[in-house]
Amino acid sequence: MDDLLKLKPIDLTLPLRTGMRGYHYDTVNTVANHGWNARLLHIYSHAGTHMDAPLHFEATEETIDQYPVSRFFGKAWLAKVPLNKPGQLIEVDHLGEVKEHFQPGESLLLETQWSQYVGESKYRDEMPRISVGLANWCVENKVNMLGVEPPSVADVNNMEELTQIHQILLKGRVIIIEGLTNLGAITGNQVILVALPLKITGGDGAPARVIAFE
Repeated sequence: MDDLLKLKPIDLTLPLRTGMRGYHYDTVNTVANHGWNARLLHIYSHAGTHMDAPLHFEATEETIDQYPVSRFFGKAWLAKVPLNKPGQLIEVDHLGEVKEHFQPGESLLLETQWSQYVGESKYRDEMPRISVGLANWCVENKVNMLGVEPPSVADVNNMEELTQIHQILLKGRVIIIEGLTNLGAITGNQVILVALPLKITGGDGAPARVIAFE
């Protein structure tokens, strides 16, 4: 525990806020009228920073509450991916030296600085995507968690691609985390990653709080 407390925590989570796709709230109670403040939250299961369960694309019947908590933390590598064009595919070669040092069971974060476009149409329509080759590499190398900044690992406007990439990863036991932010605050290429989704019975996914310890 003392060793963990010496590490620098970096929050990689987008705040859920009014105007964000998939989130809004109603005010239920106020201090003035009821003695306390409370809201009724309406949250899409894949809003903001979130984790996918295999049920999301029926890769298997496993749901978000069935993931063992032992998979929600561990060593992760950060790969900085330069973007050259809209909708760019992220390939294995973009991992650079990370692919040479990666060990089975570790996690992978892909920094594209894409979270700067949250709220803009290009955030969904021009986002960088995981290639079939990289998806298969993640499965072959037993990636525990794969974290990306865009709202999806694949083109949300292309159902064939969207289904293919999710099924490759989820059938291959790779946990998908989408909608990350603040990866630029990580100064090195290794962190301890902690990603905690809401425990929703039968959930196809859930918003998650994601923190890197450097």
